[in-house]
Formats: sequence, C-alpha cells, structure tokens
Amino acid sequence: MTTIHYGLSERHLSLLGGRSPHEGIDVTISAATREVLVAVVLTGTTARLTAFRDADRDNLRRGVRYRVLAPARARTIPDVAGQLDAFARQGAEIRTVAAVPMAALVVDGGLALLPGEQRGDGYHELTAFRLPGVVRSVAELFERLWRTGTPFTAGAPRSSGPGPTGRELDLLELLVNGHTDESAAARLGVSVRTVRRMVAELMNRLGARSRFQAGAKAADRGWLLERAG
Repeated sequence: MTTIHYGLSERHLSLLGGRSPHEGIDVTISAATREVLVAVVLTGTTARLTAFRDADRDNLRRGVRYRVLAPARARTIPDVAGQLDAFARQGAEIRTVAAVPMAALVVDGGLALLPGEQRGDGYHELTAFRLPGVVRSVAELFERLWRTGTPFTAGAPRSSGPGPTGRELDLLELLVNGHTDESAAARLGVSVRTVRRMVAELMNRLGARSRFQAGAKAADRGWLLERAG
C-alpha cells in the first residue's frame, strides 16, 4: 500500500506522551502557535494520505501557518493530489520538489519530529528533538528545498486549450521524475534535439520557466492525473 505521510507510524507515537498513539502527536501539534513545517514522503504504488490530522486542520483555523513539502510525484496520483488540494484550500501552503529526502515535522522552530529506528512492520519510531542545533538543521534543509519548490495551487484548472499528445505525456512524466534530456531521448527513442524541441514547446504552452515546473503545471491541469486514472 502506498502512503503519503509524515513518515511515522501512528502506533509508535506515544513516545511524545499521552494515553494513545494518536494523542501523543495530536497534543504536540495542537501546542503550535506560529508555524508548522511538514516534509512528507511518498512510497509504494497505491495512494493513501494520512499526513493531515484533525489537529492540523484545527491549527489552520486558529491561524497557525502551515508549509508543506511533497514530492512532485504526488501531483500525478489522483487520491493524493485531491487531498493535497483539500488541505491547500484550508490554508496550507504546499510546494513540490523532485524528491523529499526525509520525512520531518518542525513545530514553532523549537521541536523537530523525525523518524527513528525502523520497526519490523516497516514503520519508524518517532523521535522528538529539542536541541537547537538539530531543530535548526532540519529547518534549514526545509527552507533550502522550499525556495526551489513549485507551488501547489488549490483548485488549479484541470484542462484548458489543446491537450498533450501521447508522446508529450510520456515526456512530461519523465520530466516530473527528473530525467535528463539524454535519458528522456533514450527512453522515447528519439534524438536529444527532438526532446529539447518538445520541451520548449511544452514550456511555452504551459507558461513554465523550467522543465520541472512544466511537469508540475501539467499535473495541475490534470494531464498526468488523467493518465494515472
């Protein structure tokens, strides 16, 4: 089963205190007053979103700022993209990058929650860090990725203008997954010059400033979601 989540098993969250695994992390998140940073990971082949909890939604209603980093592939999986869209509609700021190196949660710049030792069930125990050096390192990594991310826009239009050809869809999927022009050309069985021409045409049509942004904008228009469906 594919899960997009904090990267942490709910059954091991009692390390934070509380009478139940759910309560441990909910109490910690509910204590946020300014900002929560969330780096989510995506694994497997079938989408299920468990990252966003009632405590997160309550925080957004209270005015706590949320910034969420997700892998670009999340845009191409209908269930995940739909739930990211719902969270964005509630006020979360979401950006996608080619890859998220680790799951992490930072609360008010003073507490970092990271996956610890992996259990036999494939999940990780949750480790809470309050050491300023650790929290700062996690937050700085988040900020570096955030600056390079492509915004995920809630309610983005799904289709406008002529849709892509099958070959263009193949190329867009390769762009989202970070392939180089040479790699894409080899997979598509065309020349590098042809790939670059196709990329330029797609970027112009999508109003994108980079190859990666072209893939993200295509996903926002629903092109890649239609193929995934």
